[in-house]
Amino acid sequence: MRAAVPGLGSPYSLAQLLPAVYQDDGFTLRLTAGWDEVIAPVISTLDCLDAYLDPWLTPPDFLRWLADRMGTQLDENWPERRQRAATAHAVSGHRTRGTVDGVRERIALATGGTVELVDSGGVFTSAAPETPIPTGLPPVTLIRVMVPAGREVDPAALEEVIREFLPAHVPYRTEVVTK
Repeated sequence: MRAAVPGLGSPYSLAQLLPAVYQDDGFTLRLTAGWDEVIAPVISTLDCLDAYLDPWLTPPDFLRWLADRMGTQLDENWPERRQRAATAHAVSGHRTRGTVDGVRERIALATGGTVELVDSGGVFTSAAPETPIPTGLPPVTLIRVMVPAGREVDPAALEEVIREFLPAHVPYRTEVVTK
């Protein structure tokens, strides 16, 4: 939570910016010292703004806000390291969203496992219009997630990630395997 830091001094004292005649006045120095104490957290935040915008350096309570600005959703049950990795991956993930590599990377980030996508090869083309689709090859993508022993994968969370990153027209089934 962002809050005032006790004893945080300002690197830019307002008293130093005043004309010399006011720098000798005790009341003016006490008044500007009070303002320095109030404005010090703002100056500190602005001086460290690049750290706030870096997913690997931002404070934990700021990470969810940053992820939201990057256009990604975080699961509050994930460990902090995985949340940071998902946030760092967000921008490049938007470029590969819907592709095999993009789907594989995002599911791997969400589950902490290794992901294998297997296409059934059920593709059919025809030169004649209204040709019936053969029923022998159901087009389906198998999403196999291999996780280390002892790690649980929440099926509902997995389905949510798949629905978010897999193209809507692609039928799929999932399989979670423990290594």
